[in-house]
Amino acid sequence: MKAKTRLFGEIDIEDSKILKFTNGIIGFPDLKNFTLIYDADEQEGHAISWLQSMDEPEFAMPVLDPLVVKQDYNPMFSEESLAALGDIGSENGLLLVTVTVPAEIEKMSVNLRAPFVINTETCKAAQIIVEDQYPVKFYIYDILKEGAGE
Repeated sequence: MKAKTRLFGEIDIEDSKILKFTNGIIGFPDLKNFTLIYDADEQEGHAISWLQSMDEPEFAMPVLDPLVVKQDYNPMFSEESLAALGDIGSENGLLLVTVTVPAEIEKMSVNLRAPFVINTETCKAAQIIVEDQYPVKFYIYDILKEGAGE
């Protein structure tokens, strides 16, 4: 499938790489088809990826593996919230969180309250608001800076 994007120009995505969000994502219920775009050379779980809408070329958001910035991150999901994704476990489950990068970069944060859960075998996905006491804005600038050895 060919797709035009604002950030990456025209891209060719295999149909098998399209993530299906049955209910859309928070704030954008009509956007249901996405793909992950990342630099294959840097994808060791530490790089920022992009969740690119296949429905709206202008819409892409940076995402990150939450364990990069919070090693003890372990949100609890209800069986009901995961039911639409099929059988999901550590072998076929991918957890990502949105990254917000404001003008004042020191206030860069991730949203630990509403992670994306992806079944990598079926490409079914959902954004789930967790009941745990995780913050919507978990500041990560210092964590990333320290991890980069600066």
